[in-house]
Amino acid sequence: MIFTADDFGLSEAVNEGIERAHREGVLNSASLMVAAPAAADAVERARRMPNLRVGLHLVVIEGPAVLPQEAIPDLVDENGQFPSDQVRLGLRYFFSPKIRHQLRAEIRAQFAAFAATGLTLAHADAHKHMHLHPTVADLMIDAGWQQRLPGLRIPSEPGDVMRRCGENPGFGAWAMRQWTRVLRHKARVAQLATNDSVFGLAWTGAMTEDKLLRLAPVLPEGLSEIYFHPAARRDATIDRLMPSYLHEGELAALCSPKVRAAFAEIA
Repeated sequence: MIFTADDFGLSEAVNEGIERAHREGVLNSASLMVAAPAAADAVERARRMPNLRVGLHLVVIEGPAVLPQEAIPDLVDENGQFPSDQVRLGLRYFFSPKIRHQLRAEIRAQFAAFAATGLTLAHADAHKHMHLHPTVADLMIDAGWQQRLPGLRIPSEPGDVMRRCGENPGFGAWAMRQWTRVLRHKARVAQLATNDSVFGLAWTGAMTEDKLLRLAPVLPEGLSEIYFHPAARRDATIDRLMPSYLHEGELAALCSPKVRAAFAEIA
């Protein structure tokens, strides 16, 4: 089992939640946003937690870039922020050679920024799963290869498992699983380790204790990853970007003795 916290570095409240979830709970992995406002604080905390595996949470949507705006003027706004329109971004990344050139430079810069922290690169994934985009995936894998990237998250959530948890995944979830086959193939060609299943899509931002206790008995064979967004408290950044997410509830779930016991039984 991999229990991963995304958005490491987003704010000190997020960083504190991740540290508590690791020290007091089952969290064993985190994904770092290298250009986020509290990235330096996250790195300092990570250095004090040698058993926490830290990877890169690549940001190419709705977040800050590493490179200055003048270096990637067609990617970010005057504040160095990527836009939030996923469809429009996807089309631009695919069809514009000029934008792909800038995107390549930014992705390499994010991997280089992670390397500069001195932390061991454990894995990579992308904010809002943008590495499902074929252009982003190719550039990410290429940049990761140069930094000896060992593994990549495949956001493939098994529909049969979610149905056993009482959810109806729907056609969109089925289409997502089919699309992840492209990413899995790219990862295999690049000899990157991958998870077999992921959980956190249907219940994104609401991976609370009751849901984890429903999931534990029906986990599939193989390597499963559950991703979370814990925080010690709400703050202005969380309220602006993820107003409906239950950050404190997810932290409580990660630190729950019931959750620890349920997953220990199947480990």
